[in-house]
Amino acid sequence: MTLNPYLDIHPDVAAALAANQPVVALESTIISHGMPYPQNVATALQVEAEVRAHGAVPATIAIINGRLKAGLGAEEIEYLGKAGREISKVSRRDLPFIVAGGKSGATTVASTMIIAALAGIRVFATGGIGGVHRGAQHSFDISADLQELAQTAVTVVCAGAKSILDLGLTLEYLETHGVPVIGYRTGTLPAFFTRDSDFGVDYQLDEAADIARAMQAKWQLGLHGGMVVANPIPEQYAMAKDSIDAAIEQALREAGTQGISGKESTPFLLARVCELTGGDSLAANIQLVLNNARLAAAIASAYCAQQ
Repeated sequence: MTLNPYLDIHPDVAAALAANQPVVALESTIISHGMPYPQNVATALQVEAEVRAHGAVPATIAIINGRLKAGLGAEEIEYLGKAGREISKVSRRDLPFIVAGGKSGATTVASTMIIAALAGIRVFATGGIGGVHRGAQHSFDISADLQELAQTAVTVVCAGAKSILDLGLTLEYLETHGVPVIGYRTGTLPAFFTRDSDFGVDYQLDEAADIARAMQAKWQLGLHGGMVVANPIPEQYAMAKDSIDAAIEQALREAGTQGISGKESTPFLLARVCELTGGDSLAANIQLVLNNARLAAAIASAYCAQQ
């Protein structure tokens, strides 16, 4: 099944889409840039298994030898995990060059959304979205994820925005571009490692079916763009706000001293926070991704039931 000359859809994913069965997109940056090998591969396979266990088909998305892939085999996930940072981190601007060059790439939230939409996948589970970086009033460092959410019709289930970001400005940007932020059973924006923040969400919805109905209404009204579903990390895995804030502040200072910016800043900051927290943040990261996979499967199932 090919909808685009550059796109390959895994047979399991193609069969599910053709039968109006739920599919959940998963990104690949977490494999190549988010964790060390072999934990990255084990985690990717664990997240896929979690999606299947909750009634949906996983579609891990990446670029392999110039081909857009909606759904990977285990050997392709192993390849991305072993190659690690040798694999390019690919956002919207990078896609044509990685494809034209026949190269491989790990997809960010933005490029995962693009490929998911090309394949006809409406729901995507990730850890946390990118956003407006702290100090953006000077650096203009704003993730392409936000602009993608404004124009690509995919619902992104996440644990809020990464807590290394400026959460207030991230919400302002999303509001300006008409992207709704839904709190799943919460009225406040979760901050990735912690369950809440000082900021509210646009709407609190408590059931997957309610979210699916809002998706359908948005797109049937002809309103472009996606939605953010902010799903708090399970309470038993949440980190103390004071300790995570201190680690983030130290990591930000070190990034500034070392001149790290742009697409390298998020991997550096997350890795450094992991070191500063003795690995606790990585364990929390894995649990929140699994939690998002479960909710995404429920939303995808509810959305298919309405079609």
